Amino acid sequence: MTARVRLGALAITAAAATAVPTAAIAAEYGSRTMREGTSGTDVKRLQRYLTRAGFQTTADGAFGPRTARSVRRFERADGRRVNGVVPPRDARAIRTAAIETADQETEATEPTGTEPTATGRATIDENGLAVAPADAPAAVKQVIAAGNEIATKPYKYGGGHGDWNDSGYDCSGSVSYALRGAGLVRRPMTSGDFTSWGRAGRGEWITVYAHGGHVYVKVAGLRFDTSGLREDGTRWHETKRTTDGYVVRHPSGL
Repeated sequence: MTARVRLGALAITAAAATAVPTAAIAAEYGSRTMREGTSGTDVKRLQRYLTRAGFQTTADGAFGPRTARSVRRFERADGRRVNGVVPPRDARAIRTAAIETADQETEATEPTGTEPTATGRATIDENGLAVAPADAPAAVKQVIAAGNEIATKPYKYGGGHGDWNDSGYDCSGSVSYALRGAGLVRRPMTSGDFTSWGRAGRGEWITVYAHGGHVYVKVAGLRFDTSGLREDGTRWHETKRTTDGYVVRHPSGL
């Protein structure tokens, strides 16, 4: 190998070793400005939100010219500066538009009022336990993991209110236990307590439905509910139920 070739190879190796990627591949949605050339999981979520809001976009995680075009279409429709760049405040606006569009579709097609999730959806395995979607926030996965701990325990009136670790749980004890997994409640709450918990309306990932006599929670598209236990005895359900008469609440940011 000649000296010139050796020097060229060393230069390439050094450049590769010191190269820094221009975009993090696992950035939290809305934590940074996204523009052409950005890539990562937050870009994929942006693309999904754009599609849900009515601006069809391929969800490949790469912010290219087509994604920029969809962003500009949203900006025009929303009366924003048209530049194809998505700062955190615009990312939040696009997510809100996606959720509102999903809610409108739900009201038109699902009289029960249950909400679709704009991102991933949890599933139920053969043991009656929930499997969290890969793109769920850590708090959602923690709620699902906590729910799984008691998913097949028997219903017990007042269960879960005297002690977190109980032989059985009632509706509010069950919901309290699951939410405690992510630190969203500090003490067992009654169904009535949940009518003023968190923030009003549906959440993106977690929504609580409560009135004075009953409470259940939807997590990543699954219902965690002591009402109508399945044959395998799990609290997790894929089926819908009416929300008439329920107060709808959600934790901030979820």
